[in-house]
Amino acid sequence: MNLADKFAHVAALRPARRRDVENVRTANLSPECDRLGQLLGAQANRNRYGEHLSYRQWYATPEMCLPDVRSLALLLPQGLLDASAIAEFAADPGQWLFLDTETTGISGGTGTYAFMVGIAWWDAGGLQVEQFFMRDLDEEHSLLLELSERMSERPVLVTFNGKSFDWPLLETRYRMTRAIPPCAPKLHLDLLHPARQLWRPRLGSVRLRDLERHVLGSEGRALEWSRHDDIDSSLIPQMYFDYLRGGPAEPLAGVFRHNQMDLRGLAALAGKILTLFDSGQGFPDAAHHSTHDPIDLYGLSRLMHRRGQPVRARELYESALRSGLPRHVERLARRELAQLAKREQDYTRATSLWEDLREASLVGKRKRSAISKEDAQKALESAIEAAEQLAIYYEHRAKQPQRGAEVISHAITDLQNAQRHGGIAAARAVKIETRLARRLLRLERRCAIGTMPELIRAGSVLD
Repeated sequence: MNLADKFAHVAALRPARRRDVENVRTANLSPECDRLGQLLGAQANRNRYGEHLSYRQWYATPEMCLPDVRSLALLLPQGLLDASAIAEFAADPGQWLFLDTETTGISGGTGTYAFMVGIAWWDAGGLQVEQFFMRDLDEEHSLLLELSERMSERPVLVTFNGKSFDWPLLETRYRMTRAIPPCAPKLHLDLLHPARQLWRPRLGSVRLRDLERHVLGSEGRALEWSRHDDIDSSLIPQMYFDYLRGGPAEPLAGVFRHNQMDLRGLAALAGKILTLFDSGQGFPDAAHHSTHDPIDLYGLSRLMHRRGQPVRARELYESALRSGLPRHVERLARRELAQLAKREQDYTRATSLWEDLREASLVGKRKRSAISKEDAQKALESAIEAAEQLAIYYEHRAKQPQRGAEVISHAITDLQNAQRHGGIAAARAVKIETRLARRLLRLERRCAIGTMPELIRAGSVLD
């Protein structure tokens, strides 16, 4: 971007001269403002602060989801609200308000405007979408007042990364008005965080459009809407800057469609997550999980683990392992399941899992050409961590420090062999070997102390 473009952006963001509210029509707006309303079939909303453009559209899909209180609790950090509070605010999906903004940038701060705020709620069996748009920056007060009134009607806010971006930005804009207080939600459900737990192991990316393609549209049917003509979200701020300078209205119609699809995707994602949570809460047997992707089961088990439900998490981990997981995900599932088993003092299962992790590393070493260098290194480090856990068990629980010393000695040998073959970076290997050597020395001392009484009885240390 050259210097002229930067100054043009600053000029575009300069607040326009306040118009007389009593005479606020559209006299000072560019012809493209009227053109945008005509393209969309939108209308100007008026309140005591002026006007803004408003557009409503009802969609038959996605359909309303009926959440279970236990499933709703999984959307919140553990201990944030008790079940009665969740039931009061969130069990009725009619109180939910989905929200998504389009902004002049992603950096936040006082210089960033939310020029479009899209909201949606369940209505008449479908989804009612309403979008508020600032045709000029002096329409912000009017837009924010309208949004505050809508939020007062539905106290549960549902967003995708809204806790980190959308809502803090809107709170900043409310503070900047010095006149309109924000209507803070009673409960804020942010779907980004459970989506990361559930689908990042399978997809890597958890952008909403990727979830629509690979999760929401992968159950034997396509979504009822398509993003084949969607615009790149990174271009949206520039489209708005151009519009403020009198540019064409047609690109902004695409921004409205983009925001509508985000809101529909958000509502569909809420239904998908809660359905998955319901299946994880009360499944009768492993056969119930046959309809779910094993990696989704793994993601659900991780989320249950982090939400303080270890019993359900263990059952889901076991089911995911039986269903078959990719090598790298299976390794993670065994590691986390072993941690849960150890915490519950089920050392039989924990030691079995740690031995499996050690064996997986040996198999990978024999098939080095079949796996990537990165995967081989991760398998090696998982095996070393498992060896350390086994050594801790043998030293402190089984009271067999000699077996612990043998396990650590084998781990050091495997590490040295991997370093010689370039399977692990030298600096990383040195750091791990130093840690293992300290543990081995302590175990050897424990072994020596343990043999002293026998030597004394045999007279081998007597004068």
